[in-house]
Amino acid sequence: MLWIYTLVSVVIVSLISLIGVFTLSISQEKLKKFLIYFVSLSAGTLLGDAFIHLIPESYKNGANAILAPLSILSGILVFFILEKFLHWRHCHDVACDDHPHPFSYVILMGDTLHNFIDGLVIAASYLVSIPVGLATTLAVILHEIPQEVGDFGSLIYGGFTRAKALLFNFGTALSAILGAIIVLIINIDTTRVTNFLIPFAAGGFIYIASSDLIPEIHKQTELKKSFGQLIMFLIGIGLMAALILME
Repeated sequence: MLWIYTLVSVVIVSLISLIGVFTLSISQEKLKKFLIYFVSLSAGTLLGDAFIHLIPESYKNGANAILAPLSILSGILVFFILEKFLHWRHCHDVACDDHPHPFSYVILMGDTLHNFIDGLVIAASYLVSIPVGLATTLAVILHEIPQEVGDFGSLIYGGFTRAKALLFNFGTALSAILGAIIVLIINIDTTRVTNFLIPFAAGGFIYIASSDLIPEIHKQTELKKSFGQLIMFLIGIGLMAALILME
């Protein structure tokens, strides 16, 4: 029964990554007009998640006071190195016509890690009790919806087709299932693992939002669109803050 509840929960969470399917009925031209707002939403949700959820969570469970900041910095450093490699691997410019923007792949890497952590946390919650597991699953679902919408839009903005963005986004979401299975098989206490991975993910999110997404937002200087971007950015942060009320 524990396995059924856990696997059903992580599969539902993974399917949220396909939320972009609702854009398939929208013409490419109309979608392009909204993409930069998706990027703003994504930047807001990533920073909101990092500073409102992940970093405070990093200091719970008696974690070493020096471990959290070092893990955050490690996340920033690793994602910096990964993006440097991607720039070198694809082309020597910030972006080129023959490949998706490197930040698209960095987003996918960050999302994979985040979903893996979600799987760990959901499975660990069910090991405590089924009600705790259900509550955790609901919190993760509410958390994932705005982030997946923003990530999907950012991937398209970065050069992916809608079909490819859906496929890759779903592929990263499957890491939640992997994380859950590992916990269930080994029946491990995830505290030590998450004490490092959660702040590490926060560092990755801070890097992606600050060095990749926000510079893209700044490329749009038209006042009306800039105001719309600010609103979407604040909505992303606000959604992450609102989830605190549901914990």
